[in-house]
Amino acid sequence: MNNLVVAKFGGTSLADASQIKKAASIIKADVSRKYVVASAPGKRFSDDIKITDMLYKCHKKFLSGEDFNDVLEKISERYGKIIEELGIDFDIKSEIETIKQNLTSSEKFQTPDYLASRGEYLNSKIIAKFLGWTFADASEMIFFNENGTLNEEKTFYVTGEKLKALDCAVIPGFYGVMPDGSIKTFSRGGSDVTGSIVARSVKADLYENWTDVSGMLSADPRIVKNPSVINFITYTELRELSYMGASVLHEDAVFPVRKAGIPINIRNTNSPDDKGTLISASLPKDIKRSAVTGIAGRKGFCSIRVEKSMMNGETGFGAKLLYIFAKNDVPFEHCPTGIDTISVIVNSALFDSKREEILREIKNSLEPDFITIEKNLAAIAVVGEGMVNSKGMAAKIFTSLANAGINIRMIDQGSDELNIIVGIDEADYEAAINALYSDMIK
Repeated sequence: MNNLVVAKFGGTSLADASQIKKAASIIKADVSRKYVVASAPGKRFSDDIKITDMLYKCHKKFLSGEDFNDVLEKISERYGKIIEELGIDFDIKSEIETIKQNLTSSEKFQTPDYLASRGEYLNSKIIAKFLGWTFADASEMIFFNENGTLNEEKTFYVTGEKLKALDCAVIPGFYGVMPDGSIKTFSRGGSDVTGSIVARSVKADLYENWTDVSGMLSADPRIVKNPSVINFITYTELRELSYMGASVLHEDAVFPVRKAGIPINIRNTNSPDDKGTLISASLPKDIKRSAVTGIAGRKGFCSIRVEKSMMNGETGFGAKLLYIFAKNDVPFEHCPTGIDTISVIVNSALFDSKREEILREIKNSLEPDFITIEKNLAAIAVVGEGMVNSKGMAAKIFTSLANAGINIRMIDQGSDELNIIVGIDEADYEAAINALYSDMIK
């Protein structure tokens, strides 16, 4: 049993009274869970609307001068049903009236961030009441700088001091406060970040992230049927897979706890006995895994291939090429090279918006022999810390794709040998994921 656990519950875990009761049972099952970070109620069923989306709709109506009371009334009814089924005494109508008065009386409260944050705010107050715990407002602990970045030093200190004085507390996720006192939210999924900040601030032994899946999957379940759960994964592996879109965690949530060496446990609120996925700096010594931890990928890339005879003897050619993309706010994803060729892999949508400027600058500045553009590319990453000690990994990947009749358009291996990325035609994306999963993990 851990000495101190911070538990964050996502929107689906707190979507209604039934889910909140499940979360409460989990919280009370371990006295180490002293601090809980709560999201706003998510979808109860596929066609349902999240509370946060309802609040954004309310703000949109307010800005356009439309009557927004109907939306606030629906929000009040939804929370009212939760309160009634939990059997607690909580005046939701008074809370909604306060939000309405704030919205109509002060510019400080007329931002989308303020209104959207009320979903977490209200849900956390309700859960605190149900648990009999203290409600600790994030606006008194999470601080942003003038430029919108997190004020880490102040946040970690104040949060740590405030929570240290409380035996148990519920903290709303997703938001904090600007220097002028206005509310600012993290990007969507930001409750994960709040949970990580709280865990770092109180020096927790474990950060639990409770959601609707039993851990991180080794491949996209929309493509691979019943992919295996990753039981243990390192922060580095998670970063690689998250970058390619395979994560149940907000990317920014990893960094506060990673720096403090606090492990993350992704758990399923609906299956609390499942062990989930443990994310830590290194793997337990007695754990045996396959060389490949997971497979992830993304579509929507294009390749700009620049050819010039004797390029390798021209000092700064690559730097000048990449500067042209940077100057036009188009970051590069990968940059495979040859003696007389260099390819820049970028997001197609970003490149298309600056296509003419970029091509003109390449021609004028670098005077290439040829420029070739290939579109509709997908990138797939095969990731695993065990790959570095496993001979023939690249050959296995190439053989797997060749047997599936898939042509490789680009190859890139990280210097840490943690991953191998292949570029293929988008039309082969799903087939490639399935082939690699079947041969490398299954």
